[in-house]
Amino acid sequence: MTPVSQLGVVGFVLFWGITAIAFGLFSRRIYQLSRFLFLGRREEKFGHTIKRIFVTIGHVIGQWSQFKNLSLKDRSGLGHVFMAWGFLTFILYYLLFIIIGTGFNVLHVLEENAFYVYYTWIMDIAAPLIMLAALWGIIRRYIVKPARLQGQQTAEAMIILVSVFIHPVTHLFKIGTSIAMGHPPAGLGIASPPISAAISQLYTNPVSIEAWHSFWFWIHWGVVLFVLVYIGYSRYLHMVVAPFNIFLRAVSGTRPKGALSIIDLENVETFGASRITDFTWKQLLDLYSCVSCGRCQDACPAYASGKPLNPKDLIQDLKKHLLAVGPALLKNGGEAGPLIGDVISEETLWSCTMCRSCMEQCPVANEHLEKIVDMRRSLVMEQAQMPEPAMVVLKSIENRGHPWRGTTSTRTEWASGLDVKVLSEDSNVDIVYWVGCTAALDARCQKIAIAMANILRAAGVNFGILGEEESCCGEPARSIGNEYLFQIQAMRNIETLNRYNVKKIVTTCPHGFNSLKNEYPQLGANFDVVHHTQFMAELIRDGKLKLTKDVAKKATYHDPCQLGRYNEIYNEPREVLASVPSLKITEMDNKMRNSFCCGGGGGRSWMEESGVKISHLRVDDAVKTEAETIVTACPFCMMMFEDALKAKGIEEKLSVIDIAELVNQSM
Repeated sequence: MTPVSQLGVVGFVLFWGITAIAFGLFSRRIYQLSRFLFLGRREEKFGHTIKRIFVTIGHVIGQWSQFKNLSLKDRSGLGHVFMAWGFLTFILYYLLFIIIGTGFNVLHVLEENAFYVYYTWIMDIAAPLIMLAALWGIIRRYIVKPARLQGQQTAEAMIILVSVFIHPVTHLFKIGTSIAMGHPPAGLGIASPPISAAISQLYTNPVSIEAWHSFWFWIHWGVVLFVLVYIGYSRYLHMVVAPFNIFLRAVSGTRPKGALSIIDLENVETFGASRITDFTWKQLLDLYSCVSCGRCQDACPAYASGKPLNPKDLIQDLKKHLLAVGPALLKNGGEAGPLIGDVISEETLWSCTMCRSCMEQCPVANEHLEKIVDMRRSLVMEQAQMPEPAMVVLKSIENRGHPWRGTTSTRTEWASGLDVKVLSEDSNVDIVYWVGCTAALDARCQKIAIAMANILRAAGVNFGILGEEESCCGEPARSIGNEYLFQIQAMRNIETLNRYNVKKIVTTCPHGFNSLKNEYPQLGANFDVVHHTQFMAELIRDGKLKLTKDVAKKATYHDPCQLGRYNEIYNEPREVLASVPSLKITEMDNKMRNSFCCGGGGGRSWMEESGVKISHLRVDDAVKTEAETIVTACPFCMMMFEDALKAKGIEEKLSVIDIAELVNQSM
């Protein structure tokens, strides 16, 4: 007999009664939260279902996001892995042996087989791992208190961690008392699970064993149902919604990782998001998924340098606002109050460098960047509010086709004497070298363009440039929030490239590379776009580019955000550097997907920066390596680092060079 059947009809009424109440409260809350979601805009169509399913399985069951975030400095993700795997293990157990077995009084049938014993062995292993993870979570949050958990010592957090700990404890005692009574998993000719078997030795009085077993069963099931109800009112909610959030995220198939969402300018009523209801269903689902782990906070360069932006707080503030206004909107209709200024400050939005570090680190696939850009779009396109430098940049792009106000250079001046083809004069080329505004017009960065031209010629590549027909790719406009100007620039460039029947493009700027490769296809473009690090690596592999001169330097490589986190290009630059004779590379602590931003993205290259400069923090990383040179692959990074070196007075000790310049020296 089970603890339920022992009580006869009363037992089944009690079991199904409290279970139904718990499921009812859970369902009611989930229904309410779902209605809040649908206050947002209808989401774009979701395709690639099979791919999304496998990606979601990998994240939920494989816990990829936790393993990729493990480091020597932070192994806390292992605790979450144990909790997640334990949770999934217990779910099947509850379905089979409590809901079906106990609830329908057929447990004796389900227990009388080897599968039950083996499964209790698995539970015996999972339970202590969950307990250890919960204890470690309590110690970290309330004693160690790492920076990303400061201020998170709440009653809610303690309730969650304590319930996570108690839940496997009560299970072990439930199984232990079952073994003490001689019930399965004992008596089937297979050794009983060791921990539960050890606990069974505590119960030697045959008169009280059955009562203790009933006690532990009802306590255990009560904890389970309490958690079920509490899910909808706490960060436990992420267990339910995070899999859906991962399934629906953009990079699961609808658009490339590096592409921002596009606005159908002719068929929208508002531009961007000024109210919570302007966000899409998926963007609002992000808010429910957030578990306040603070990984995004730890990775954010704006937060690290003392700026107003904290990506964790941004998500949590939006969530609190949605939960606060949701009931009234459902009941009375009307409009939600303004977001910008009341919920999220303008300074917070303009602090973002759009480096994607927050999104790279987030274990539940939150897309912070899309929300920031949408709110910027509202400020710029609806309200014409933006920092003065940003306005100057947009006007310069609109009037002159580039963001560098005050430059006197032309787009072809750097190529003087290099015998570089210009497509308007000779369009018989295999590859178009997209120079980019910065490499074409900035005096220092022109050396990058010159080096790249020398490399292409040395490798025998038949290439040409657009010259004065090349115009800003539009990335600065899009990142600042002027989607209209971005699309104007993109369509102009697409028309020019199509007129010359261009098939393949090489760029030196990761920003232009990302726009041409990932965002221009949103407007119908179809070009093969490669970054110069990729192209040089291919030339070296094929033996077309030979590096023979020694470059006896100690260097460190900086991964540009739009090359690395946006496009996963990490190996090719290092492959190129490894081919340079006598060059010694020493890596910074924050590298590859964890690379620290230079501070120049998101339009920040043109804006004033108060307090600690992000570029100074990154230069400090480089100084720790004792390198002589910072090697990068982005003109914006080049400019930010050179300014930082001068400001810190160490330009004589540490220099900055583009990878193309380094290769040019070694040819």
